[in-house]
Amino acid sequence: METVKINTSQHVDIDYPVAGLGERVAAYLIDLAIFMAIYLVVIFGSIVGSFSGLGEKAIIIAVIIYLASYAFYDLTCEVLFNGQSLGKKLMKIKVVSIDGAQASTGQYFIRWVFRIIDFTLTANLLGFLCVAVSEKKQRVGDIVAGTTVIKTQPATKIEHIAFHPGDEDYVPQFASVHLLADRDIELVHEVIRTYYRTYNAELIYTMSAKVAEFLGITIPEGMNEMQFLKTVSADYIQITSKAV
Repeated sequence: METVKINTSQHVDIDYPVAGLGERVAAYLIDLAIFMAIYLVVIFGSIVGSFSGLGEKAIIIAVIIYLASYAFYDLTCEVLFNGQSLGKKLMKIKVVSIDGAQASTGQYFIRWVFRIIDFTLTANLLGFLCVAVSEKKQRVGDIVAGTTVIKTQPATKIEHIAFHPGDEDYVPQFASVHLLADRDIELVHEVIRTYYRTYNAELIYTMSAKVAEFLGITIPEGMNEMQFLKTVSADYIQITSKAV
């Protein structure tokens, strides 16, 4: 599975899977369906307008606005909504720079310009073919702009963390975990989840080292880095649950 590394605010790299052809086609069809529905409304409005005496200029203006909206839809959405159109949002995918950073306005513009090559001049075949065969699932516009499309994951909530203490008698091993915040434990959980998807052990080593350094503790002998992170998470939940 192809992934793109995204560096978090805590300077930990997390792998996000690249969106496949299926998700991208589905997002494209959702966006297309939206404009088909709007198109039918415009046509119906034009017919009604012709019978109700609505001026021809008004109908022409409505058509021009519709065509302009269709032409600039992807560019506008991606710039305003952080790399997502409505279709991409529903499919939980988004455009990012190939290095994992948020794409710039210039990158959005370049991939928008190349939609003509990807999805117009070749009857949609070139864009879909490039996504299917390229290493990072990029169409021509993505390759030129230095972008790709990744699958997004909903933010991990503290109540979703799987490493709850076994019972009320659980005794925390690291008292200093109270120095952490919910967002830190969410990140620990996300790193562990990412490891189980990618088996990138470096994530665990890096995260455990940063947590141990922040808490001012040493990982006990006989406890590996994965066990350490799970213990920190369980300790945090136990301590904070008693504080509520």
